[in-house]
Amino acid sequence: MTALPRTTPPFVAAIIAAIAAALLGASTALHAANPAASYPMRPVRVISGSPGSTADITARFIGQKLSERFKQQFVIDNRASGGGIVGAEIVANAPPDGHTLYVTGVNTQVSAPLLFKKVPFDPLKDFAPISLITNSGLLVVVIPSLGVNNMKEFVAYARSRPHGLYYASASAGTSSHLTGELLAQMLGLTFIHVPYKGAGFTLTALMTGEVQAAFLSTTTTSGQIRAGKLKAIALLNDKRFPGAPDIQTALEQGFKGLESYVWFGLYAPGKTPRTIIEKVNREVGSVLKLPETRDAMLAQGAEVVYTTPEEFDRLDRKSTRLNSSHTDISRMPSSA
Repeated sequence: MTALPRTTPPFVAAIIAAIAAALLGASTALHAANPAASYPMRPVRVISGSPGSTADITARFIGQKLSERFKQQFVIDNRASGGGIVGAEIVANAPPDGHTLYVTGVNTQVSAPLLFKKVPFDPLKDFAPISLITNSGLLVVVIPSLGVNNMKEFVAYARSRPHGLYYASASAGTSSHLTGELLAQMLGLTFIHVPYKGAGFTLTALMTGEVQAAFLSTTTTSGQIRAGKLKAIALLNDKRFPGAPDIQTALEQGFKGLESYVWFGLYAPGKTPRTIIEKVNREVGSVLKLPETRDAMLAQGAEVVYTTPEEFDRLDRKSTRLNSSHTDISRMPSSA
């Protein structure tokens, strides 16, 4: 506040100070009654997965668009360790004021609590769902030099390996890990799991020949497939994916029941005021409904999905109740 002139009478200074205090009190009361009115008051931290992962690609796209709409920075904070558990713990313990958000998916919210005896968060109580964002298919991917072109050849190659086929995952307990275990079990194959610290490291391991295969999302692999650095053997879905229409499904190739889905959404800490949740949801919805957003995400191998917080919460709770593999619980509607 500008200093008062030395000649200001004491009673005038007192009146001005009282008015200032009243205005400050009114502003504080207004914020308490509707915290969304002044949101965001500072840059927003968006926790996501490892650089290059589906969560990271999704977070960066949405973060940029929200920065433009809110006229405030949405800063991406990559947390690659623990299959998303480290990032989830940060969000669970963050102040519930909307200035820490979280882009994650089925790995952290559903798979981790089912796979590990103890995780440092409650997937239902510690997070407030804002909206689903994307749905991606999972691919069986190999390097071109492996010399296999379809699922039949891939299975034959795996069976020819005397000690098993090495496959990479983004971390233990992630979709890329569990899908490999599912396929090995269903097809009677021997797979050797090699976990890495994020999808980016998984891609590197695959392209340098450290492993023979990986089971990664259409979002994570789209650039490398277009560049010819990776070959997609099959899409693990019941129908072809809009972002990769030329890739045959495993079902089309005669392999039934090999289906795996990955969804990603936006969360806030569990006790974040409802008005802030709704404000962010409205802006996310406006972004996701733009044709340019759908086109951009499809080019990245992802299908846009928008939901209300209530719809997302119901999916979260339904998924958590189902004590089964992520391939069953990660199915989601395309409502955008």
